[in-house]
Amino acid sequence: MLMLCITSPNVLWLSPSSSYHDNKAKPLKPSNGCIFFKPSIPSPLLSSNAGNSCVNFRVSATSLAGTSNREIVDKNAKIGEFCELGNLKNAVEMVCGSQRSELELVAYCSVLELCAGTKSLQDGKRVHSVICDNGVVVDGYVGSKLVFMYVNCGDLREARRVFDKLSNGKVFLWNLMINEYAKIRNFREGVYLFGNMQELGIQPNSYTFSCILKCFSALGCVKEGEWVHGYLYKLGFSSDITVVNSLMAFYFKNRRVESARKVFDELRDRDVISWNSMISAYVSNGLPEKGVEIFRQMVSSGIDVDLATIINILMACSDSGNLALGRAVHAYAIKACFNGDIMFCNNVLDMYSKCGDLSNAIQVFEKMGQRSVVSWTSMISGYVREGLSDEAIRLFCEMEENDVSPDVYTITSILHACACSGSLKKGKDIHKYITENDMDSSVFVCNSLMDMYAKCGSMEDAHSVFSRMPMKDIVSWNTMIGGYSKNGLPNEALELFSEMQQKSKPDSMTISSVLPACASLAALDRGQEIHGYLLRNGYFLDQYVANALVDMYVKCGVLVLAQLLFDMIPVKDLISWTVIIAGYGMHGFGREAIAAFNDMRNAGIEPDSISFISILYACSHSGLVDEGWRFFDIMRSDHNIEPKLEHYACMVDLLARTGNLTKAYKFINMMPIEPDATIWGSLLCEAEKWEEVKKLRERIGRRGLKKDPGCSWIEIKGKVNIFVAGDTSHPEAKKIESLLKKLRLRMKEEGYNPKMQYALINADVVEKEVALCGHSEKLAIAFGILNLPPGKTIRVTKNLRVCGDCHEMAKFISTTSRREIVLRDSNRFHHMKDGNCSCRGFW
Repeated sequence: MLMLCITSPNVLWLSPSSSYHDNKAKPLKPSNGCIFFKPSIPSPLLSSNAGNSCVNFRVSATSLAGTSNREIVDKNAKIGEFCELGNLKNAVEMVCGSQRSELELVAYCSVLELCAGTKSLQDGKRVHSVICDNGVVVDGYVGSKLVFMYVNCGDLREARRVFDKLSNGKVFLWNLMINEYAKIRNFREGVYLFGNMQELGIQPNSYTFSCILKCFSALGCVKEGEWVHGYLYKLGFSSDITVVNSLMAFYFKNRRVESARKVFDELRDRDVISWNSMISAYVSNGLPEKGVEIFRQMVSSGIDVDLATIINILMACSDSGNLALGRAVHAYAIKACFNGDIMFCNNVLDMYSKCGDLSNAIQVFEKMGQRSVVSWTSMISGYVREGLSDEAIRLFCEMEENDVSPDVYTITSILHACACSGSLKKGKDIHKYITENDMDSSVFVCNSLMDMYAKCGSMEDAHSVFSRMPMKDIVSWNTMIGGYSKNGLPNEALELFSEMQQKSKPDSMTISSVLPACASLAALDRGQEIHGYLLRNGYFLDQYVANALVDMYVKCGVLVLAQLLFDMIPVKDLISWTVIIAGYGMHGFGREAIAAFNDMRNAGIEPDSISFISILYACSHSGLVDEGWRFFDIMRSDHNIEPKLEHYACMVDLLARTGNLTKAYKFINMMPIEPDATIWGSLLCEAEKWEEVKKLRERIGRRGLKKDPGCSWIEIKGKVNIFVAGDTSHPEAKKIESLLKKLRLRMKEEGYNPKMQYALINADVVEKEVALCGHSEKLAIAFGILNLPPGKTIRVTKNLRVCGDCHEMAKFISTTSRREIVLRDSNRFHHMKDGNCSCRGFW
């Protein structure tokens, strides 16, 4: 008996063989029924690298010794010579021109191997045809070579057809087939063959286990992989480094980190691949610190690191922000002469960039002899990450000048830079490039493009991109819904959300994007519907969703429910606390806002500038002067936050509301920041110097600045009804006007006189009174009385500050209609009941 040993696709030799005994193995029984099933059509085969495997075959004495005919012996030898020289054409022609009795099996096999090596499928098929015509049994050595040839030449279907007819049960062919199916990602067929191996009692070797673990890993079949784990240990492969490395890779791919670590810890003879696999796997599973820990153990164990180790640990440093270790690894790599490798340089550049050391990143970039698109993209991303969007755009232009074509990652990075800097013009240039280079078929690119337009305030362009996308993912929908919400288009956000629900399932990000739209419109009914949806889908546990939900109820005027939900948040972050503090302030509960602010600090949450705006605002709308000054001082002294215009505006508002006009004026004059119209307007309005207010408006108009037109809206049965001051186009305009006239007449009868100063028009008394009756909040309240059931709370929102006359009339209506009116203006909430308002005059 002779043994054919295959060590590579193109190398073989003959050697004496000892007897080979197959061990009968117990068939694998899958736990979920998703693994072993026969395909309807045999699928193509796989890889030529089947490991160092051997196949036994028997050759007759006649075929080995040849015939007595010297010519026949010379013909077989000549074919062998042609094969050794790589002369495939002559070798094939000689085979095709020979009679059956003239050729030995070795001749066929030599030519088939040369066909495999040169990937000449046509010649291989000719030889196969000759074999069949000559009546040679396609089995054993010849059958193995035919399968190998078809696999190497890419005809995997024919390889499978030959394979299925073989009686040869040697493991190397099974490995070849399983591996080839894994290569074409037909993992289920690979698993099916592995099951057949078990049924036939063919004992797997280390290469088999490596292949099948790859298949189980790709299919996510954890239980089956665990079965293989036990099986290979039973067969004594627990110390085989190749098998164990594959086993660790399987566990990591399925996020069974602890199982992989246990396998690693039990491995005595670890090679550099084992260590590298552990480091890489920890990093890819979001555990870079664990990867660093393994690296330190590796160095302590005296294992020589290679380039793969260096790259893996640099990635760990990048993800964990470990700049100190990253620098040390960089220095070591330079001494070890790894710095000439472009992949290494790119990872070093990325490490410095992500760790915030932009100066070193620039140095690495400038010293690189060769730069790939990855190098440029890493540097552009580094500038964007540090808020240097203009530098990122400049570098992108330089990249184009150097004839380096950007890839999708470069494009998304530069679009993000345009979004952060508001560079709409440059963003449109990038859009043009995307279209010209057919990159707009990428969902990834289109999502970044929409995000850029949304953040630059151009929702029409964003919608244009969105509408042209043939395929939309969840990010596409979320980007548009969030863009509409943030750009003051809440109705569009809610409409798109409704459309999305018919085509795709919203996730937690969708919910956190659409809830602000409900909050903006004070659309309580719609917000409650979304609240129910997120509870059914378990999204309340998401921090962003929980915060957005509390904010929605705050801005819809249901503070009690907002507080209840806030208390239910298990881990409250800065946004959670800021939302509830601002909510207390908006509703006039200054003391409660202060208590919440103190609780936040006691919980170890560091307040930021927005938190201080919220607490100063709360003090202002509750008339808490001393407390307001205290927080203003704490902000600077305890937290080193320099006041911005918004903080100064809160203090001016606080002083003016409490009658400290002189102090407010002096405070404005002492401000290190130039006061704007908001600050002067707060002072003038509270002083009720209406002539000055009108002059201020005139000056604003002369400068080309536009004041937002006053409008109010009310949600009834899920529909938002919008009213504009003086508008008579509403279908119920006459009914509304008639009701308001009756209410105004009744108010006069009870001694109430209209506050004409709030009309702010040059007209006589009658015209001013008519103008006051046409204020948008009055129209919305009247519409609510006409259309809501008796006793139902009227909830109205206004985009500007409610005027004093409307405020008084709303209080009066709350008494006569015997219902609560919740009026939200641009400053705060007014809860009116029985003629009283929660603002107590501070608005």
